[in-house]
Amino acid sequence: MEVWKRNLYVLCGALFIAMVGMSMVMPFLPLFIEQEFNITDPDEVTTWAGIIFGANFLTAGLFSPIWGNLADKYGRKIMILRSGFLMSITIGLTGLAGNVWHLLFLRLLNGTIAGIIPASNALVASTAPREKSGWALGVLQSSVVSGSIMGPFFGGLLADMVGYRVVFLITGGLLFIASLIITFAVKEEFTPLPKKEQTSLREDFKMMFSSKTLPVLFAVTVMIQLSLNGILPILPLYVKSLVGDSNNIAFFAGLVTAVTGLANVMSSPTLGKIGDRIGPHKVLLGSLLLSAIVFIPTAMVETYWQLLLLRFIAGLCLGGLMPAVTSLLRKVTPSHMVSRVFGYNNSFLSLGNMIGPATGGYVATFFGYHGVFYMTSILLLLTFFWFLYVVRHGFQPSSEREEL
Repeated sequence: MEVWKRNLYVLCGALFIAMVGMSMVMPFLPLFIEQEFNITDPDEVTTWAGIIFGANFLTAGLFSPIWGNLADKYGRKIMILRSGFLMSITIGLTGLAGNVWHLLFLRLLNGTIAGIIPASNALVASTAPREKSGWALGVLQSSVVSGSIMGPFFGGLLADMVGYRVVFLITGGLLFIASLIITFAVKEEFTPLPKKEQTSLREDFKMMFSSKTLPVLFAVTVMIQLSLNGILPILPLYVKSLVGDSNNIAFFAGLVTAVTGLANVMSSPTLGKIGDRIGPHKVLLGSLLLSAIVFIPTAMVETYWQLLLLRFIAGLCLGGLMPAVTSLLRKVTPSHMVSRVFGYNNSFLSLGNMIGPATGGYVATFFGYHGVFYMTSILLLLTFFWFLYVVRHGFQPSSEREEL
């Protein structure tokens, strides 16, 4: 088997394990805050959930360019291992948080050392043939989302049986196992750039933002993540409003997240392959439009089962978004700068992840849970029309030349 393909499959397995762990508790963070720290006011729970969701992404966004720059100098594999092993410690410690301020600090610290997924994307993107990059990144995305499917499902069961704190400790253990697998099974033949060709963060920034395409893709990334993550703080509470005072709220909330991920897994590789054939920009436009449409009826559901069905349909549409963006990034980026470009894109992704939950919590406070889904639809629709305008006025999404 070719080295790039073997690395892809190993990373798929390891990231699946890591994401099972990381997604076991995070979808239930509002319930964790409410039950473990005795915060009973719904508005206060929503506000804290938004802040703590965003805290991780604040520090991740600040540090991603640094890790990306180091990855292009010293290798992508070492950056994956740095993130995986250190996050296994910080997430395990999260289970010992004594109050909401401890939780906030640990989330900030976790963001500082995060980066296992963007570093894995960079390794796959830099080694896979360009004509297969969409498929490879779609397969990797599927493994990440597959773990996200299983995590909430098992997390909901474990949380109801042993409590959220034990689940955090289990998550740390799974991240440690995933990092060990990558240590021994992933092979990277990395040749660092000569010293005279290495650039500083300031020079990287100047090169990337003088490009015609990269700032556009960075902006699309922000809007996608801002839109989709706005619903995260309120989704468990939205489920609770539909099912009432059930003893299995965590399980029902996890099932909603799981069906969305299942649909995402089903669609991502196929949409990635279609993008390799017709152009990832077309897949991105179609996914944006369909996603915007499906969030409108989601705001109108009256039963839990209606929500479950619409979240599955949404997952099918969402499967084409970020793989299309990463495929476009790869097409216009030379191999020796992939980690830096992906690092900067991860900063913008983190920016959207940070603003999204806080915005969603704010909107929910004033307009209710339904308003958050309407907000998501509007933002995705605006992104669709803007990107369509850009594509028709000089954006070169199918260029095979190295943009930088």
